[in-house]
Formats: sequence, C-alpha cells, structure tokens
Amino acid sequence: MSATAVHSLWTTAGGVTSAAPDEKFTAPVIEYTQLMPVLIVIGVAVIGVLVEAFVPRRARYHTQVFLTVVALVAAFAAVVGLAAGGYGTTKAHIAAMGAIAVDGPSLFLQGVILLTSLVAVFTFAERRLDPESHGNRVDSFAAQAASIPGSDSEKAAVRAGFTTTEVFPLVLFSVAGMLVFPAANDLLTLFVALEVFSLPLYLLCAVARRKRLMSQEAAVKYFLLGAFSSAFLLFGIALLYGYAGSVSYAQIATVVDGSIQKIDPALADTMGNDALLLIGGAMILTGLLFKVGAVPFHMWTPDVYQGAPTPVTGFMAAATKVAAFGALLRLLYVVLPGLTWDLRPVMWGVAIVTMVGGAVVAITQTDIKRLLAYSSIAHAGFILAGVIAATPDGISSVLFYLGTYSFVTVGAFAVVTLVRDAGGEATHLSKWAGLGRRSPLVAAVFAVFLLAFAGIPLTSGFSGKFAVFKAAADGGAGGLVVVGVISSAIAAFFYIRVIVLMFFSEPKADGPTVAVPSPLTMTTIAIGVAVTVVLGVAPQYFLDLAGQAGTFVR
Repeated sequence: MSATAVHSLWTTAGGVTSAAPDEKFTAPVIEYTQLMPVLIVIGVAVIGVLVEAFVPRRARYHTQVFLTVVALVAAFAAVVGLAAGGYGTTKAHIAAMGAIAVDGPSLFLQGVILLTSLVAVFTFAERRLDPESHGNRVDSFAAQAASIPGSDSEKAAVRAGFTTTEVFPLVLFSVAGMLVFPAANDLLTLFVALEVFSLPLYLLCAVARRKRLMSQEAAVKYFLLGAFSSAFLLFGIALLYGYAGSVSYAQIATVVDGSIQKIDPALADTMGNDALLLIGGAMILTGLLFKVGAVPFHMWTPDVYQGAPTPVTGFMAAATKVAAFGALLRLLYVVLPGLTWDLRPVMWGVAIVTMVGGAVVAITQTDIKRLLAYSSIAHAGFILAGVIAATPDGISSVLFYLGTYSFVTVGAFAVVTLVRDAGGEATHLSKWAGLGRRSPLVAAVFAVFLLAFAGIPLTSGFSGKFAVFKAAADGGAGGLVVVGVISSAIAAFFYIRVIVLMFFSEPKADGPTVAVPSPLTMTTIAIGVAVTVVLGVAPQYFLDLAGQAGTFVR
C-alpha cells in the first residue's frame, strides 16, 4: 500500500477529511494600527535583547535607557492618537479576531501604565546614589545576576564595572503584558498576558545589588504567589469553557444571560451547568485578586516589596495594580454581569478584610517598604469598593483612583531610594527619625506622598477616595463606605506617625544621609508631587476624562 493511501486511511479514521480543492483558507484580520501601543513596546523589547547580544558592554546602558524611554513615549503617543481618533468612544470595537478590546477603559489604563512605567524607568536608570565602585558608577542592580552572592565571580564582575542592563528589555516585556491584560477580550489572551507580564517581574525581583539573598528570596516567593494565581486562573478558564463552549467574553456573557442562539452539540451536556459557572467564575476572580494583592491572597506581598530592588518595587506596586484591576473590571462588567448578586457577598467580604487588614497590620510595621506594602493592600480594598458599586460611576472612579495612586506610589518609592547608610538604603523606620531636620526638602516631599496615601484634602488621594466612596454609596454599598472611612482613619495614624517621626524627633548622630540623585530620580519625584497636587486641587478634568472612558465595548 502506498504512503498516500496509508495517510488518507489515518486521517479518515481520525475523523479528518481533506478540504475541497476550491476551499480557501481565510487569513486572520489584524488591525495593526489599533494594536500599535503593544506592538511598539514588544518590538523595542526584542531590539533590547539584541542590544545585549551585539552592542559593546560599555555602550549598553545608554543605548537601553534611550530605547526604553523612546518606546514608552512612542507607545503613549499611539494611545493618545487612538483616543483622539474616537477609539475610546464612538469607534470602540473588538480587534485582532476578537482577542483585544479597543475601548475607553483599555486606552485609559494603557495610558496610565505607560506613563507610570516611564516615570519608574528613570529610577531604574539612576546611578548616582551609591558611591562609585572601582571607578565605575553603580545602579540598584547586581553586577552579574547569574553569579552566586558573595562569590569570586561576583567580586570580579563588580571590579570590572559590569551592570545588569537586561533589566530594561525585561521592563518592556512586562509593560507589553500589562497593556494587553486589561484589554484582553478572551480568557486565553488574558492568561497569556498574565504570564508575559509576570515572568519578567520574577526576574527583576531577584537582581538587587545589595542584600542579594533577600532579593532572591523575594523572587522565589513572588514566583510561588504568581504560580498560585496562574493555577486558579487556568482552572477557572477550563471550567468556564466547559460551561459556555467558548473562551470569548461576549460568547460567555450570552450563555450567562441566556440569549445564546446556537449551541455546539458537543458541549450541549455541560453548557448551562451553573456549578461550572460559579466555581469557574470564582476561580478566575481568585486568580485576579492574587494580582491586586487583596486579603487573604496577599500572603507574601510585603516580603516581595521589602526584598525586591526599590525601583522594581515602585514599578510593580503601581503598574501591576492598574493592569490587574483593569482585567477585574472587564471580567465583572462584560463577562459576569449576570452573576453580580451571586458574587456581591464574596466581594464585600474580600473588600472589608482587605481594607481593615491592610490598615491594622500596617500599624505594627517597622520597615518603610513593608509599611508601604500593607498600605497598598489597604488601597486595594478601597478600590474594590468602587468595583463593587456596579455602576458607570463605579468604573470611572476606579479608573481615576488607579491613575492617582500609581504616581504617588512610584514617587514614594523613589524617595525611599534616597535615604541611605553604609549598607545601602536605610529602610528601618528608626533611621528616618529627624530626617526633616537633616534634609527638609526630601522629608517634605515624602510627607506630601504620605498625606496623599492617607486621603487628606487637597491631595490626589482625597479626590480618588471621595470618588470611589461616592460611587459605592450610590451603588447601594453604604456599609462598605463606613468600613472604608474607619480604615482610612486607622491608616492615617501610621502615615502621620512617620511624618511626626521625621519632623519632631531628634536626628541621631549615626543616622543615614540623603543621597543627591541625578536629574532622573528628581524628575520621577517632581512628577509624582505635581500629579498629587494637581489632581488634589483641580481633579475635575481628569474625573471627566475617566467618566468618558468608562464604557466597555461588548
């Protein structure tokens, strides 16, 4: 028997019949211009990898910084261009064969992620905070990430003046995943985006120049947290696929609300099985709550914040939250609006324990980075109050809060990098005593960020909290607002405590010094302060912008 005959027997037996000769294969239609922000970032990230391979070592740092800044600025310009072209409002639609939504929320969140990342990258590029080593300027990252901490190869790399410039392409890959995550319109795209932005972050956590072992421990813990998150998400995707016979958001939504027209016979037995829907929806929700750092899924988040290099902590704390809340909003408002009442009690419970837990545990912290980590957990709870509102105002208030919160966070962590002693950053709170007398400007700037976190009027934190709580109250979640206000009062205590410590304590003789940064970190801090003050004093324009961007395309 000929090989052809055997092949046709196999395919026929397997139920595969060859296509008729006149049938045409239809190529996928990809709207490249509407995917430009993501394509620019991924394209330059790939170029960054090639730079590591082919550009001489001494020229890599400047090349990578230039490429990264250009990529983020160009991608932001592309987002603004799409928004100006009406893709956030009248022309909002589903692109890339149903995989990506180009609409108001996705463009708004992409803009916030790109601006936050741009400001954070300046702290990555900072090289004036540590004293020069063997005549070379050093940054926050290990000389050679692959070498064992304290080994001869590490010492040789430090002497030779090596730097880990791979952090810049890694940041770009992570940003690319974050851009897709809130815009994903099917569950597989959501999962791929999650992995694309998480994997580079695991690596970035492990490459601190000082306290290498603590940094590597943080990376392992973050990897395990991410593995839990991915596992829950994947299991939930499998169950929802069994329930609806599709991974597309729109298709799942039609099965949930019972308006589906055509049922695949192969899935007729499992479709409409409510157990699959409820368990699958809850698992996907759990995977996303891991990423936003909600209690009880926050387990090792403070350890990761403390151990990772501080520029990475600032970037993660701001940009990851924006991407994860964007995906959470789209899931609840587009895929599972029919489950609002089933999920509401669970979401209430998570929001309450997150607000109270983050605020109460923060009081006991003695490390400034851990304190900011618990503060970020409390903020996740405040944002969840807006998510639960289930109204258009709820969406726009969450978008606005994410925008305000991200700049305050990056600015606050940039200030933390400046306070240093012989061992590097002085993050223990006792070291910050009397900082206001030793360096009044740095202490005053940090006080502004702390007041914004506390939600004091005339800062962006107050505008954001007010918008979220108002939306929650209007959406029938008045009880959450009461808990939120009490949690804010508890949180205000530990923010004010740090301010009192800085300005009303005597500086110690052996206290830390405040390093004078390059214009890069100065720019990060200045932008953080400017956004905090402007959005606190005159937030209306940006609230309107978030309001216009608050409609999801279905």
